[in-house]
Amino acid sequence: MLPRSASTRWALAAATLGLGCTLWLNAQEPEQTEGEAPGETRGLATLLAVQGAIGPATADFLVRGIEQARDRNAELVVIEMDTPGGLDSAMRDIIRAILDSSVPVVTYVSPQGARAASAGTYILYASHVAAMAPATNLGAATPVAIGSPGGAPTPSPSESDDAAEPGNADAETDEAAEPAAEDAEPAETEAPEPGTAMERKAINDAVAYIRSLAEHRGRNADWAERAVRAAESLSARQALNANVIDIVADDLDDLLEQLDGRQVDLGGRQVTLETSGLLLERIEPDWRTQLLQVISNPTVAYMLMLLGIYGLIFEGYNPGAIVPGVVGAISLLLALFAFQVLPVNYAGLALIALGVILMIAEFLVPSFGALGMGGIAAFVFGSVILMDSDVPGFGVSIPLIATIASAGALTLLGIVWLAMQSRVRPVVSGVEEMTHATAKALDDFAAEGAVWAHGERWKARTSAPVSKGQLLKITRVDGLVLYVEPADT
Repeated sequence: MLPRSASTRWALAAATLGLGCTLWLNAQEPEQTEGEAPGETRGLATLLAVQGAIGPATADFLVRGIEQARDRNAELVVIEMDTPGGLDSAMRDIIRAILDSSVPVVTYVSPQGARAASAGTYILYASHVAAMAPATNLGAATPVAIGSPGGAPTPSPSESDDAAEPGNADAETDEAAEPAAEDAEPAETEAPEPGTAMERKAINDAVAYIRSLAEHRGRNADWAERAVRAAESLSARQALNANVIDIVADDLDDLLEQLDGRQVDLGGRQVTLETSGLLLERIEPDWRTQLLQVISNPTVAYMLMLLGIYGLIFEGYNPGAIVPGVVGAISLLLALFAFQVLPVNYAGLALIALGVILMIAEFLVPSFGALGMGGIAAFVFGSVILMDSDVPGFGVSIPLIATIASAGALTLLGIVWLAMQSRVRPVVSGVEEMTHATAKALDDFAAEGAVWAHGERWKARTSAPVSKGQLLKITRVDGLVLYVEPADT
């Protein structure tokens, strides 16, 4: 028999364990969309929410979410999207996952006021069903790094006519349309192109990619090309009229209602969607996605790199400190992993490393600030060109670079100021300090005797007789012998 107190403790422990298991099991149950009753569900649909710039973390989340939906035999995947664009590599990973998916994928631009710009437009075109909420927009799919300096090429008049809002073409008379058609053909052949071969290559590659997606899904390929070449955009209603999207839905319930009975092409076979009564489960990013999202932030990766470099340097200056070395090594490895998935300019990375080395060398080599100023310049230039992308959300913050560079410059100026101050200060230790110091004669002597200096008894030599207690000035130090003369002379 256990004592009464021991039995009570075991009972409380068992009750606590049971309560914890119950809470954990309840937490694993999928969330239901408002208005759905458990008894009315006929299947499962997964909801993946995407907000912000599309990067490696977003691609990892969506690819694994689509795979998870397949493993759970879900009937539908809904991607709720609001994005200004993102990285080309991450976008292509998402599109490959959508095209290879055995589960129909619906991309829904929501909530109202959201957008699917740049990379989001490509993802919409790749989806089995493209839907938008009212007061949303899509388009502006020109590669940012290509079109940013001078903007996208000016569309030809024929392209501008095609870009007009569907349904308004009949507002023009046939007489006005005929001369326009005569001028359209030569204008189309003379449409300006991007200046360099690299720009044309990137633009044409993007155009071919989005046209292939549009033709695969039976959507408006001509407008898709204009979205890339001329950075055109459409509202939700215009996109529906132009056959760019399939549905305009007020909310998720309205979306599921309009999807019911729609046929989609899934791997070469026609599948009819049955979305009535589907249980919509929202999949949240797990710890892996959240960690990747944090460290793949260019600013965080930049700070991790600096923390790693300085941590290893401090560990080298203080062997055995352990903490700087451990923190520095972990930070540097995380930064290198982040740089692996980010569009990094390795020339910028090399300049940052060179800048840090030069600033550290300023502490060790008397270069009067030359090494330090060169290090700061290399650090700033490297930081500015570190991220080889102009995509919003994938660049190092300029104020952060300015702050770190200013802190380094102030530290360098402080070192130079202290060095200059030390040059004019009197020597306070060593043999040099004793020159011109004073001593006190302990005896009367004419050539050699004992004196008291710096709290010690010294042997002294003089060229003039001195008396006991007389103050003497030290003129030279030779080993353990002081050469003195009367202070008043």
